[in-house]
Amino acid sequence: MDVSGEKAVLVTNARGASPFVIVCDHASNRIPTRYGDLGLTPTERLSHIAWDPGALAVSQRLADRLDAPLVQSTVSRIVIDCNRELDAPDLIWTLSESTRIAANEHLDAAERQYRIDHFHRPYHAAIETLLEARRHAGQETILVCMHSFTPVYLGIARPWPIGLIHGVDTGFTRALFDALKDEAPDLNLGWNEPYAALNGVTLTLEKHGDGRGLPATMIEIRNDEILDPTGVTLWADRLGRCLETARQALRPAKHG
Repeated sequence: MDVSGEKAVLVTNARGASPFVIVCDHASNRIPTRYGDLGLTPTERLSHIAWDPGALAVSQRLADRLDAPLVQSTVSRIVIDCNRELDAPDLIWTLSESTRIAANEHLDAAERQYRIDHFHRPYHAAIETLLEARRHAGQETILVCMHSFTPVYLGIARPWPIGLIHGVDTGFTRALFDALKDEAPDLNLGWNEPYAALNGVTLTLEKHGDGRGLPATMIEIRNDEILDPTGVTLWADRLGRCLETARQALRPAKHG
Protein backbone atom coordinates (compact mmCIF):
# COMPACT_ATOMS: atom_id res chain seq x y z
CA MET A 1 0.00 0.00 0.00
CA ASP A 2 1.37 3.44 -0.88
CA VAL A 3 1.43 6.47 1.38
CA SER A 4 -1.84 7.82 -0.06
CA GLY A 5 -3.63 4.76 1.27
CA GLU A 6 -4.25 3.28 -2.17
CA LYS A 7 -3.71 -0.44 -2.53
CA ALA A 8 -1.02 -1.47 -5.00
CA VAL A 9 -3.09 -4.43 -6.19
CA LEU A 10 -6.76 -5.22 -6.57
CA VAL A 11 -8.17 -8.75 -6.56
CA THR A 12 -11.71 -9.22 -7.87
CA ASN A 13 -13.85 -12.35 -7.62
CA ALA A 14 -11.12 -14.30 -5.82
CA ARG A 15 -13.43 -17.30 -5.40
CA GLY A 16 -14.52 -17.42 -9.01
CA ALA A 17 -15.41 -20.91 -10.20
CA SER A 18 -13.64 -20.63 -13.55
CA PRO A 19 -10.45 -22.60 -14.20
CA PHE A 20 -9.02 -19.37 -15.63
CA VAL A 21 -7.22 -16.75 -13.55
CA ILE A 22 -6.69 -13.42 -15.31
CA VAL A 23 -3.86 -11.09 -14.36
CA CYS A 24 -3.26 -7.58 -15.72
CA ASP A 25 0.23 -6.25 -14.99
CA HIS A 26 -0.26 -2.86 -16.65
CA ALA A 27 -3.91 -2.20 -15.84
CA SER A 28 -3.48 1.32 -14.47
CA ASN A 29 -1.76 4.61 -15.26
CA ARG A 30 -2.10 5.80 -11.65
CA ILE A 31 0.94 7.58 -10.24
CA PRO A 32 0.91 7.63 -6.41
CA THR A 33 0.70 11.13 -4.96
CA ARG A 34 4.24 11.05 -3.58
CA TYR A 35 5.55 11.20 -7.17
CA GLY A 36 3.40 14.02 -8.56
CA ASP A 37 3.26 13.59 -12.33
CA LEU A 38 6.83 12.30 -12.71
CA GLY A 39 7.41 15.25 -15.03
CA LEU A 40 5.10 13.86 -17.72
CA THR A 41 2.36 15.67 -19.59
CA PRO A 42 -1.30 14.58 -19.33
CA THR A 43 -1.05 13.13 -22.85
CA GLU A 44 2.02 11.11 -21.92
CA ARG A 45 0.34 9.84 -18.76
CA LEU A 46 -2.60 8.61 -20.84
CA SER A 47 -0.37 6.92 -23.41
CA HIS A 48 1.01 3.41 -23.62
CA ILE A 49 4.18 4.39 -21.77
CA ALA A 50 2.12 4.57 -18.56
CA TRP A 51 -0.10 1.49 -18.94
CA ASP A 52 -1.73 -0.90 -21.43
CA PRO A 53 -4.80 0.95 -22.74
CA GLY A 54 -7.81 -1.34 -23.08
CA ALA A 55 -6.21 -4.30 -21.32
CA LEU A 56 -8.13 -3.86 -18.07
CA ALA A 57 -11.47 -3.39 -19.84
CA VAL A 58 -10.99 -6.64 -21.75
CA SER A 59 -9.81 -8.38 -18.57
CA GLN A 60 -12.86 -7.23 -16.62
CA ARG A 61 -15.35 -8.30 -19.26
CA LEU A 62 -13.56 -11.61 -19.73
CA ALA A 63 -13.51 -12.23 -15.98
CA ASP A 64 -17.24 -11.49 -15.76
CA ARG A 65 -17.98 -13.76 -18.71
CA LEU A 66 -15.98 -16.67 -17.30
CA ASP A 67 -16.62 -16.12 -13.56
CA ALA A 68 -12.83 -15.84 -13.25
CA PRO A 69 -10.68 -14.15 -10.62
CA LEU A 70 -8.89 -11.00 -11.78
CA VAL A 71 -5.68 -9.61 -10.28
CA GLN A 72 -4.66 -6.14 -11.42
CA SER A 73 -1.85 -3.76 -10.53
CA THR A 74 -3.13 -0.30 -9.62
CA VAL A 75 0.17 1.50 -10.22
CA SER A 76 1.60 2.82 -13.49
CA ARG A 77 4.49 0.95 -15.03
CA ILE A 78 6.46 4.20 -15.12
CA VAL A 79 6.64 3.97 -11.32
CA ILE A 80 7.73 0.33 -11.47
CA ASP A 81 7.06 -2.37 -14.04
CA CYS A 82 5.44 -5.37 -12.35
CA ASN A 83 6.24 -7.55 -15.36
CA ARG A 84 10.01 -7.23 -14.95
CA GLU A 85 12.55 -9.07 -12.83
CA LEU A 86 13.94 -7.06 -9.92
CA ASP A 87 17.35 -6.85 -11.58
CA ALA A 88 16.01 -5.91 -15.03
CA PRO A 89 17.38 -2.63 -16.43
CA ASP A 90 13.84 -1.54 -17.30
CA LEU A 91 12.28 -2.39 -13.92
CA ILE A 92 12.01 1.39 -13.47
CA TRP A 93 11.87 3.09 -16.84
CA THR A 94 14.02 6.15 -17.60
CA LEU A 95 13.27 6.10 -21.33
CA SER A 96 10.11 4.60 -22.84
CA GLU A 97 10.35 4.53 -26.63
CA SER A 98 11.23 8.22 -27.22
CA THR A 99 9.91 9.65 -23.93
CA ARG A 100 12.48 10.49 -21.30
CA ILE A 101 11.35 9.97 -17.69
CA ALA A 102 13.87 12.21 -15.99
CA ALA A 103 12.31 11.82 -12.55
CA ASN A 104 13.32 8.14 -12.60
CA GLU A 105 16.95 8.84 -13.37
CA HIS A 106 19.56 8.41 -10.65
CA LEU A 107 17.21 6.89 -8.08
CA ASP A 108 18.94 6.02 -4.83
CA ALA A 109 18.81 2.50 -3.43
CA ALA A 110 16.24 3.45 -0.78
CA GLU A 111 13.72 4.76 -3.30
CA ARG A 112 14.22 1.80 -5.58
CA GLN A 113 13.62 -0.56 -2.67
CA TYR A 114 10.56 1.43 -1.59
CA ARG A 115 8.94 0.90 -4.99
CA ILE A 116 9.77 -2.79 -4.94
CA ASP A 117 8.37 -3.27 -1.44
CA HIS A 118 5.22 -1.15 -1.86
CA PHE A 119 4.19 -1.83 -5.47
CA HIS A 120 5.98 -4.77 -7.11
CA ARG A 121 6.06 -7.34 -4.29
CA PRO A 122 2.43 -6.82 -3.17
CA TYR A 123 1.21 -7.46 -6.71
CA HIS A 124 3.04 -10.75 -7.07
CA ALA A 125 2.22 -11.76 -3.50
CA ALA A 126 -1.49 -11.32 -4.28
CA ILE A 127 -1.17 -13.59 -7.31
CA GLU A 128 0.69 -16.18 -5.24
CA THR A 129 -1.89 -16.05 -2.46
CA LEU A 130 -4.73 -16.58 -4.92
CA LEU A 131 -3.01 -19.43 -6.76
CA GLU A 132 -2.01 -21.13 -3.52
CA ALA A 133 -5.60 -20.99 -2.24
CA ARG A 134 -6.80 -22.60 -5.47
CA ARG A 135 -4.13 -25.30 -5.18
CA HIS A 136 -5.23 -26.14 -1.65
CA ALA A 137 -8.84 -26.30 -2.83
CA GLY A 138 -7.91 -28.67 -5.65
CA GLN A 139 -9.18 -26.16 -8.20
CA GLU A 140 -7.99 -26.36 -11.80
CA THR A 141 -6.08 -23.24 -12.81
CA ILE A 142 -4.98 -21.82 -16.15
CA LEU A 143 -3.16 -18.48 -15.97
CA VAL A 144 -4.01 -15.78 -18.52
CA CYS A 145 -1.78 -12.67 -18.60
CA MET A 146 -3.52 -9.82 -20.42
CA HIS A 147 -1.69 -6.97 -22.17
CA SER A 148 -2.06 -4.52 -25.04
CA PHE A 149 0.49 -3.06 -27.46
CA THR A 150 0.86 -0.03 -29.70
CA PRO A 151 0.06 -0.12 -33.43
CA VAL A 152 3.43 1.50 -34.19
CA TYR A 153 6.67 1.18 -32.23
CA LEU A 154 9.80 3.19 -33.05
CA GLY A 155 8.28 3.98 -36.43
CA ILE A 156 7.57 0.35 -37.33
CA ALA A 157 3.95 -0.73 -37.89
CA ARG A 158 2.74 -3.84 -36.12
CA PRO A 159 0.26 -5.70 -38.32
CA TRP A 160 -1.12 -8.22 -35.82
CA PRO A 161 -4.43 -7.37 -34.10
CA ILE A 162 -3.45 -9.91 -31.44
CA GLY A 163 -0.39 -11.90 -30.50
CA LEU A 164 0.19 -14.84 -28.16
CA ILE A 165 3.33 -15.34 -26.11
CA HIS A 166 4.34 -18.53 -24.34
CA GLY A 167 6.71 -19.29 -21.50
CA VAL A 168 8.65 -22.54 -21.16
CA ASP A 169 5.50 -24.59 -21.69
CA THR A 170 4.01 -23.90 -25.12
CA GLY A 171 1.05 -26.27 -24.83
CA PHE A 172 -1.83 -24.05 -23.80
CA THR A 173 -0.67 -21.11 -25.93
CA ARG A 174 -0.55 -23.38 -28.99
CA ALA A 175 -4.04 -24.70 -28.25
CA LEU A 176 -5.34 -21.13 -27.92
CA PHE A 177 -3.63 -20.16 -31.19
CA ASP A 178 -5.36 -23.05 -32.94
CA ALA A 179 -8.73 -22.15 -31.43
CA LEU A 180 -8.47 -18.53 -32.56
CA LYS A 181 -7.46 -19.57 -36.08
CA ASP A 182 -10.33 -22.05 -36.26
CA GLU A 183 -12.80 -19.32 -35.32
CA ALA A 184 -11.24 -16.60 -37.51
CA PRO A 185 -9.10 -18.22 -40.23
CA ASP A 186 -8.12 -14.88 -41.79
CA LEU A 187 -6.94 -13.41 -38.48
CA ASN A 188 -3.35 -12.16 -38.60
CA LEU A 189 -2.40 -13.82 -35.36
CA GLY A 190 1.10 -13.28 -33.98
CA TRP A 191 3.08 -16.10 -32.39
CA ASN A 192 5.55 -14.56 -29.92
CA GLU A 193 4.67 -11.18 -31.42
CA PRO A 194 5.19 -8.31 -30.83
CA TYR A 195 7.33 -9.65 -27.97
CA ALA A 196 8.73 -12.97 -26.80
CA ALA A 197 10.19 -14.37 -23.60
CA LEU A 198 13.66 -13.56 -24.93
CA ASN A 199 12.72 -9.86 -24.65
CA GLY A 200 12.46 -10.19 -20.86
CA VAL A 201 8.75 -9.34 -20.77
CA THR A 202 7.29 -12.54 -19.34
CA LEU A 203 8.04 -12.40 -15.61
CA THR A 204 4.43 -12.90 -14.52
CA LEU A 205 3.81 -15.67 -17.04
CA GLU A 206 6.91 -17.62 -16.07
CA LYS A 207 6.93 -16.91 -12.32
CA HIS A 208 3.32 -17.87 -11.70
CA GLY A 209 2.64 -20.15 -14.67
CA ASP A 210 5.78 -22.16 -15.42
CA GLY A 211 6.98 -21.68 -11.86
CA ARG A 212 3.91 -23.50 -10.54
CA GLY A 213 3.61 -25.99 -13.38
CA LEU A 214 0.36 -24.39 -14.55
CA PRO A 215 -0.92 -24.05 -18.10
CA ALA A 216 -0.45 -20.38 -18.95
CA THR A 217 -0.43 -17.87 -21.78
CA MET A 218 0.23 -14.18 -22.38
CA ILE A 219 -2.19 -12.34 -24.65
CA GLU A 220 -1.24 -9.08 -26.37
CA ILE A 221 -4.02 -7.15 -28.15
CA ARG A 222 -3.17 -4.16 -30.36
CA ASN A 223 -4.65 -1.30 -28.43
CA ASP A 224 -6.50 0.36 -31.32
CA GLU A 225 -8.68 -2.77 -31.33
CA ILE A 226 -9.91 -2.25 -27.76
CA LEU A 227 -10.29 1.49 -27.17
CA ASP A 228 -14.10 1.44 -27.40
CA PRO A 229 -16.81 -0.80 -25.91
CA THR A 230 -17.47 -2.55 -29.23
CA GLY A 231 -13.88 -3.69 -29.58
CA VAL A 232 -13.64 -4.67 -25.93
CA THR A 233 -16.78 -6.80 -26.23
CA LEU A 234 -15.65 -8.41 -29.48
CA TRP A 235 -12.27 -9.47 -28.13
CA ALA A 236 -13.41 -10.48 -24.66
CA ASP A 237 -16.18 -12.65 -26.04
CA ARG A 238 -13.94 -14.17 -28.69
CA LEU A 239 -11.24 -14.93 -26.14
CA GLY A 240 -13.80 -16.36 -23.75
CA ARG A 241 -14.91 -18.87 -26.34
CA CYS A 242 -11.41 -19.72 -27.54
CA LEU A 243 -9.91 -20.06 -24.07
CA GLU A 244 -12.52 -22.68 -23.25
CA THR A 245 -11.98 -24.43 -26.60
CA ALA A 246 -8.24 -24.56 -25.91
CA ARG A 247 -8.85 -25.94 -22.43
CA GLN A 248 -11.06 -28.69 -23.80
CA ALA A 249 -8.50 -29.53 -26.48
CA LEU A 250 -5.89 -30.23 -23.83
CA ARG A 251 -8.08 -32.30 -21.53
CA PRO A 252 -7.26 -36.03 -21.50
CA ALA A 253 -9.56 -38.02 -23.73
CA LYS A 254 -12.08 -40.14 -21.86
CA HIS A 255 -12.15 -43.79 -22.77
CA GLY A 256 -15.35 -45.75 -22.47
